[in-house]
Amino acid sequence: MTISKQTIDELVALVDESRLVGDLSSMVSVPSVNPFDEPVTEECREQEFAESYLQHMNGVGLDTFKRDVADGRPNVFGRRHGSGEGPTVMLAGHLDTVGVEDYVDPFNPVVSNRKLYGRGSCDMKAALAAYIEVGRILDHAGLTLKGDLLIAGVADEEHMMLGSKDVSENGPIPDFAIVGEPTELEVCHAHKGQLCMHIKTFGKASHSSVPENGINAINHMADVIKSLGQYGDDLLARPAHPVCGHGKVTPCVINGGSISSSVPDYCELEVDRRTLAGESLESVIEEYRQLLDSLKNSVPNFDYEIGPHTLNNLPLDTPADSSVVTSIAEAYQHVLGKPAPVGAFPASTDAPHFLCPAVICGPGSINQAHTLDEYVSIDELCASARIYLRTVLNMIS
Repeated sequence: MTISKQTIDELVALVDESRLVGDLSSMVSVPSVNPFDEPVTEECREQEFAESYLQHMNGVGLDTFKRDVADGRPNVFGRRHGSGEGPTVMLAGHLDTVGVEDYVDPFNPVVSNRKLYGRGSCDMKAALAAYIEVGRILDHAGLTLKGDLLIAGVADEEHMMLGSKDVSENGPIPDFAIVGEPTELEVCHAHKGQLCMHIKTFGKASHSSVPENGINAINHMADVIKSLGQYGDDLLARPAHPVCGHGKVTPCVINGGSISSSVPDYCELEVDRRTLAGESLESVIEEYRQLLDSLKNSVPNFDYEIGPHTLNNLPLDTPADSSVVTSIAEAYQHVLGKPAPVGAFPASTDAPHFLCPAVICGPGSINQAHTLDEYVSIDELCASARIYLRTVLNMIS
């Protein structure tokens, strides 16, 4: 059915602060710490929170289902079916949080000065709570809209993005997606990708009292690092993306040698490369290869190897005039009474893996994510629910 602007206004006015704070508090109280490369345990996995979130979605009338992407690490989904005449809009967020070492009482939600504190409150259970409020109001209204509302909670965003990558392989694939990472409600339609790659140099071991008998792999890696600096300058000289700016390269982790009395025959560097739309794993490897081949031709006994890559998160480049971008910007204007700030998100997200036009917009600040006093503004929490609801109604009614 098509609903009037007056009806949309009336539904948006039903967003309730006390329900949102209650839902978010209950979500923060359920640990869902990402285990990263450690074994999965009851304290470090998404299982319990995924089951809790399924109950939230069932409670607001959504048809729910889940799929495990790893042991104890499911993706969960809830769908409100429309008439089939409109698009499917996904409200998506990640279930996992970063760790809690040195965090005092991280899973005890505390409300103070119009802020809700606790691990995951900002990144990004606030958006997950707002999604439930959207589902609740639509369920209460009993409307059959033209398109489907799909809510998704995915695993492992904080590490390898296994959850969203599983969506790209096994579905469900929406027509449009909104990802509520903390942007302070800025509408972000693009972001850089992140490619982490190993580069290795090889030498010849000898006693360090006679270094001339060996080939120092660390010295050769120093040549690599110097060349990466020039490569970074070259990236800055290329045409900039309209909102993301330039690609970046940063040497981040290095390891070489074994004992101080031996010339090292091996050195390994992990390099972080922030990529733009149009760049790929293959194109970046080829640029590294050209750089390293140049060193091989100029540095005696230089030997190298590229790979493996440890991370390949894709860039997002949704056109600024895509309907999901313009719709959420219009909703922001209605809710907050001022033009929406539109730009790029500074970090990588799950969004590109949903294989559709997507936008990043959520309550909270990236500056609060991963901190030891994480919090979200309650005003932004409520505004996000109103913005999401108005956007969904505009797009699928």
